[in-house]
Amino acid sequence: MDETTWADTVADKINGWVEPFANVMGDIVFFNFDVGGATIMPIVLWLVIAGLIFSVYFGLAQVRHLKTALKVVRGKFDSPNAPGEVTHFQALTSALSGTVGLGNIAGVAIAISIGGPGAVFWMILCGLLGMATKFAECTLGVRYRVVHADGTVSGGPMHYLRKGLAERGLPGLGKVLAWGSALMIVAFTFFGGNLFQVNQSLEQLTTETGGGDSFFAGNTGAILYGIVLSVLVGLVILGGMKSIGKVTSRLVPSMAIMYVSACLIVILWNITAVPDALMTIVTEAFNPSGIAGGLLGALIVGFQRAAFSNEAGIGSAPIAHSAVKTKRPATEGLVAMLEPFIDTVVICTMTAVTIIVASGPLYEARRAGDDSINGIAITADAFQTALPWFSGLLTLAVILFAFSTLITWSYYGLKSWAHIFGGSRTSEMVYKALFCGMVIIGALLPLMTLVDLTDSFLFLAAVFNIIGLYLLAPVVKHELNRVLEYIRRREAGETDEEIDASEAASVGAPAGAGDDGEPGEKVTIEK
Repeated sequence: MDETTWADTVADKINGWVEPFANVMGDIVFFNFDVGGATIMPIVLWLVIAGLIFSVYFGLAQVRHLKTALKVVRGKFDSPNAPGEVTHFQALTSALSGTVGLGNIAGVAIAISIGGPGAVFWMILCGLLGMATKFAECTLGVRYRVVHADGTVSGGPMHYLRKGLAERGLPGLGKVLAWGSALMIVAFTFFGGNLFQVNQSLEQLTTETGGGDSFFAGNTGAILYGIVLSVLVGLVILGGMKSIGKVTSRLVPSMAIMYVSACLIVILWNITAVPDALMTIVTEAFNPSGIAGGLLGALIVGFQRAAFSNEAGIGSAPIAHSAVKTKRPATEGLVAMLEPFIDTVVICTMTAVTIIVASGPLYEARRAGDDSINGIAITADAFQTALPWFSGLLTLAVILFAFSTLITWSYYGLKSWAHIFGGSRTSEMVYKALFCGMVIIGALLPLMTLVDLTDSFLFLAAVFNIIGLYLLAPVVKHELNRVLEYIRRREAGETDEEIDASEAASVGAPAGAGDDGEPGEKVTIEK
């Protein structure tokens, strides 16, 4: 049996195992029913309603405190001696590396393919609402984090659900939600944070190197690509969060700037077509042409793809943000609000406008009803039509985006894995071996099979997490009020030491008590 036949056999067997499972998961999670001819999907409404409630409850924090968030991320209120591993900026870029990437490039194209241009409008709305949800979960991530004896940090929904709900007299519910959240994040890590990234970056590499005639079009080339990427990912993730933070703080901004610049060039080159493109997005949001499910069909697709792109409410981002150096949890909650804005409102919108104004042949064919065209090929075709010279740079950007997402999600998955299976060295190495091995499989699976699986685990994670966010919302509001008062006093000229002493005196605790009691986050110091 030659090598190609062996590779094809492996691919067929993997597809035979995964595809039926993906179909079953999709049918269960995205159960829907018709009301008056409109399709209702409860799991999508779960995210929509959460974003609305948190936006109102926190007084539209995503609008009122956006300027403050920018000050924090620039380092104006940094606390270098506070517990944690990374700065506010590094925490943001680490979290962004898990969101900015193929969800923006391929995800927008998938949204337009299935829900039409109008789906982009609902993606933007989801991003704006998601800012409030992200603020809540990342504030809690810092408040209930664990600082280990070696200075490393563990945080995320598995901690704030368990510890936060125990404080509110619901220890049993907290344990169930924490375990369920961790399990879903591990599952999404392997499929969305891993396999999807490999699959779509390989698709772009194949297109760039000859399409159907490319070496990477065959399963042998796909497996080789997966092996190389697996080794590179393994080299980085062995270094832990500090290593990941250093890589992403350099990689993500440069790649994002390059990609956004290319979008701007296409948009400016076709500036006369931009008003019509924006009108198409808005018009088809409420009156989509040729889209199954009409308005609600476009809305559902838009929210699905936005949730995959910005991950608000999923519980993944608090894992990265909890590693920040701060004594006041809501400072990082404010920083985290910037994620959905940058990811969905800015980058996804620019991708959508680029695809529409470029009007590449694949986009036009998909609009005409060719269901075989999906994913990153539509975005790549738009750039090829408008900027033929950019295709090589786009391929590089796609691969690097995929790489940064892989290493960030490996960290998310590891922290969740440790909650389920323990944090021993052996357990950690088993997880990392599985993660790197899964990279190879991602090169062999069909796109829509991966989309069904990743969406299923993503939305299931949101079910566990958002229940806890509702119950812990008063804690978040307390932290928001506290940090706004802190910022007011800092801008009035008071020092950190003076504010710490004043806060400690107000609750009868020694100055600096923020590491294990009020005022400050609920940090557990493990010896």
